[in-house]
Formats: sequence, C-alpha cells, structure tokens
Amino acid sequence: QGLLARISDLLLCRWTCRNCCQKCFDCSCCQTNEDEVEILGPFPAQTPAWLISSQNEDKDGDSDNTISELPPTLQDVSPDRRRSSSDTSRSTYSLTRRISSLESRRPSSPLIDIKPIEFGVIGAKKEIVQPTILRKTYTPDDYFRKFEPRLYSLDSNSDDMDSLTDEEILSKYQLGMLHFSTQYDLLHNYLIVRVIEAKDLPPPISYDGSRQDMAHSNPYVKICLLPDQKNSKQTGVKRKTQNPVFEERYTFEIPFLEAQRRTLLLTVVDFDKFSRHCVIGKVSMPLSDVDLVKGGHWWKALVPSSQNEVELGELLLSLNYLPSAGRLNVDIIRAKQLLQTDMSQGSDPFVKIQLVHGLKLTKTKKTSCMRGTIDPFYNESFSFKVPQEELENASLVFTVYGHNVKSSNDFIGRIVIGQYSTGAPESNHWRRMLNAHRTAVEQWHSLRSREECDRVSPASLEVT
Repeated sequence: QGLLARISDLLLCRWTCRNCCQKCFDCSCCQTNEDEVEILGPFPAQTPAWLISSQNEDKDGDSDNTISELPPTLQDVSPDRRRSSSDTSRSTYSLTRRISSLESRRPSSPLIDIKPIEFGVIGAKKEIVQPTILRKTYTPDDYFRKFEPRLYSLDSNSDDMDSLTDEEILSKYQLGMLHFSTQYDLLHNYLIVRVIEAKDLPPPISYDGSRQDMAHSNPYVKICLLPDQKNSKQTGVKRKTQNPVFEERYTFEIPFLEAQRRTLLLTVVDFDKFSRHCVIGKVSMPLSDVDLVKGGHWWKALVPSSQNEVELGELLLSLNYLPSAGRLNVDIIRAKQLLQTDMSQGSDPFVKIQLVHGLKLTKTKKTSCMRGTIDPFYNESFSFKVPQEELENASLVFTVYGHNVKSSNDFIGRIVIGQYSTGAPESNHWRRMLNAHRTAVEQWHSLRSREECDRVSPASLEVT
C-alpha cells in the first residue's frame, strides 16, 4: 500500500494503470462499460486491402464525432474521470464501430467476373468463329436415289400386308393356305416344326412350255429359321396334287432365347424335273409372337415371294497347289441344300471335276454317288498335274449332277474356278490359293445354272 509497493508494481507488473499507478482490476478508470466490447488477440500480420481502405475513409469522421457518439453511460461520468479514460474508451469504441460498419459493407460472397475462355496458340491472331449451318441442296436425282426398292417389294413385311387378315390375303392373292405347328422342347433344347398339309394351291405356271402336266403341281415345303437361310430343311415331294398332305416333323437344335429371336419361314415350292423349281408362296411368322413352350397349330394364307426360283445349293471345296511338284490338289468336302431331282427319294448327287487349259478340256474326274440325300458328305481328294507356267491358264469346272438310272443324269448346278471364273467368289478363291502355296484354302460356293455359266465363262462351253 505504500509508495515503494506502487513503484515496484509499476515497474514489474504490466497490468498497472499509467494514470493512477494502480492495478488495472482495482482502478476505476480502467473498468469498461457494458456497451463497450474489448477485442483480444493480435490481428493478422497482413491487414486485408478492404480493411485498410475502409479505415482511411473513416479516419477523419471518427476523430470529429467520437465524443458526440459516445454512449450515454460515458457521458454521465464526471469530467475528471472522463478525461482519464478518454483515450482507452475512444480507441475501444471506435474500433468496435469500425468493425461493425465494415462487416455491413463487406459482401457476403465474392463477385467473380467470368469471361469467355478462349483457346488458341500463343501469339496467334484471335479470330471469332461463328457456328454455321451446313445446308445441302438436293437435286431430283439425289432425292429419288435415297429410296430403297427392296423396302417396297412384296417380299418385305409392309404395313399393308400386316393389316390384312388371312381371309383377305387368300382372296387377294389366291395362293392357297398352309397348316403347320410349332413347339419348343425345353428338356432337349430344340424347336419342333411340323408341316401338316396345304390346300387350294394354284395350278403350275410354265415359262418355257416344257412341263408335261399343266393341271397339277408337285409341291414340297422348305423350312428355315431366319436370318439363317442356309441351314434349311425340306419335305418330300407330293405328286400331282393341289391339296398335299405332308405330316412331316423336323427339329432345329437352338437355344430357347435364340429361338424367340428367329422368324419361321415356310416356302411352298413346285417341283419341276425339266426346269428350275418355282416358288408358289411363303408364310413367315416371328416366333416371339407365339408361346413356344405351349405350342400351337396355325392355318396361314400364302403370300407372294420375290424369289421366283429356288436356289440350286452350295458346294464346299478346298484347293491347294504345290509348286515344286507341279500338282493342283482339289478336295470335294460336302454339299448342302441341293436341288431335288427325284420326287420319290430326294436326289443321288455326285460331282464331276474337269480341268480346262485355255479352251481345251484335258482331264475329267468325279466323286462317288450319294444315295437319297440333298446334303451329301464326300471328303474325296483329287490331284491334277499342272506345271507352274501353265497355272495361270487353267480352269476347274465343278458340276453337280443327280444320278438317274433310266435316262441321262439330271443337271443340278455348276461353278468355274480359275482363268475363266464364273463370278467374284470363285475368282477370290483362286487368288487366295495362288497366294497361299502349300496351304489348303476352303470356301463355300453357290451353284449356278448352266445358262449363267455358259454366258460368263468360255470354259463352261467346252465341257458337257
């Protein structure tokens, strides 16, 4: 309590009041009012720019209005006490007011001026590119070229055809009706197609006048699951009738989910021994529209087909050339879906292979005859001596016949491979064989008619 104690507190204690030399918690002049706010803690080392600018704006206004804006509690204090605490109160209240005013001025979130982003090479001249609309002028020829004729043919499933009932189709085309059934066997995973009968088929139409009997047809039915038309099956031929009864059952080994994506195609064909077989009509039914597990029977009216003639079949061949030995090896592997030449038991097909040098027939060989089938397996090999310098002038003529005991053999189909090939597939097979020495090259070939081969290949004219 003495002078010495006060001097020691003033020198040693940092919380001693400089006005009255008393401890701050005992000094009345250092006590803050309830309305005043004391800010503790240091400010950041770098004061923000928005705080500095606001402090400079308020410096002059705060110096003039500090006394007048003091709270009433400080104005009521005695003059002596007010003078002793004027510096502390002024600094505390002024800083409090500045911060509150700055908080009200400061935006809640920063405003960002977003400009378009431009990409380009540094230093290159900027160029504004505007989107343009590409317009193409169509001439009348371009407009009609966009149409696809196959979409408007009778073979396509047009909306007009789908809207007609079976009775309307029958009265419109008068091609007859076909009775068949389908059912899927989940135990063995195959589809059963049963061709039962047909009725009211139209009489045959002869284009060349070579038919002996123009009053009756010799119908049979070909069955396939689109889009796979190669692996088809066909019934036997029923002689001289417009109301054939087939009662034949066929199975297709196919998974159930795949069967639902297929379309059943039944084509009724008229057998003709002396010319190409003619298509009478067809029935197509998407298998997704029926209950395959439950199965069912249907009578469907036949509709016209764009394919007026039946394909002649296909032949699988393998070619291999040995340059050192000068040997051309030919393998006849198999054939499928050959044209049926015998109404009673299908066909007895065999293949004749003839080597032609230029336009001169030099060698003839043939396979064995397969009885009663249109899908024969041969697996027979033949070898021809052809020097390498004569290979480019060589042609191989493959002709499929149906064996006939009573008369001459029935022609089924033909192709020519080599110098005088009958088409692009045959030329491609020959070219692949030349580029792959000592390696067998296999390929399927579609058989062609005699007239077509004679028209495009001189080698076909040199053989019988």
